[in-house]
Amino acid sequence: MDIADNAALVVVDVQKGFEELDFWGSRNNPEADDNIAALIDVWQSTGRPVVYVRHDSRKPGSPLLTGYEGNGFKEYVEQRRGKGTGAELLVTKTVNSAFLGTPDLGAWLRAEGVSQIVVAGIQTNMCVETTARMGGNLGYEVLVAYDATYTFDLEGPFGWRQRADELARASAVSLHGGGFAQVVTTADVVAAAE
Repeated sequence: MDIADNAALVVVDVQKGFEELDFWGSRNNPEADDNIAALIDVWQSTGRPVVYVRHDSRKPGSPLLTGYEGNGFKEYVEQRRGKGTGAELLVTKTVNSAFLGTPDLGAWLRAEGVSQIVVAGIQTNMCVETTARMGGNLGYEVLVAYDATYTFDLEGPFGWRQRADELARASAVSLHGGGFAQVVTTADVVAAAE
């Protein structure tokens, strides 16, 4: 795998509110946070651009509600912000795709000459997947660091329930098999980016 010298790392919604498991339920992939941190570290040490995306929920009672402590980035992310030698951007959004946030992510990537993005963060089958799909639709080469994402159990129509692992795998298959993104491991991305 080749990681471009100016590939952007898009870190999606790594916010404190996702630690409130009474709200979200059971999650998968407990190693995700360590993998996200490893990606940020490599991007910062190599001078590549990092985009931090924050979901500013408008829903009352949401752990990601604007103004609520859970809206802030997890500590390990906040400690790394502003520490790299490459460009950095904060995007805020109220929907699933980072491409529909403020400022305009696509415009910023074009201005920076970026054509390849690596997506990591929370939740695999929600904002990570939507950002990856839209990135693919917009013509970016998208890589999703699968083990640098996680999600939660979810109930859908007809009383159907899916465990977090099942949802994450289904998301990876849809993204990769559908041609929206290449789904890869953190270790492979880090080795290619160093």
